[in-house]
Amino acid sequence: QVQLVESGGGLVQAGGSLRLSCAATGSIFIIVAMGWYRQAPGKQRELVARITNGGITNYADSVKGRFTISRDNGRNTVYLQMNSLKPEDTADYYCNAIAGARAYWGQGTQVTVSS
Repeated sequence: QVQLVESGGGLVQAGGSLRLSCAATGSIFIIVAMGWYRQAPGKQRELVARITNGGITNYADSVKGRFTISRDNGRNTVYLQMNSLKPEDTADYYCNAIAGARAYWGQGTQVTVSS
């Protein structure tokens, strides 16, 4: 079992920045990748960014060049640095971990970008 706890969401003006954090506890040794998804009202949940244990990253086209995912293995924490935020980035952001062929999810943190 893996538990994920997110923090760092909030309200920011367009063009601003936020950093999301996700701390993993439990059977962290079986985690092979961690990432962030988001879900806006009335839309499907979508991948924002992901990082593997080997440090390979991938991003949604809509956030490339603006968002950066990173991982602190010592603290079992993954971060999402979000710069140049746009109103269309407004969503609930969920941390995700792939471990033991299962997907684990955090409770979500809300990000609101005002125009």
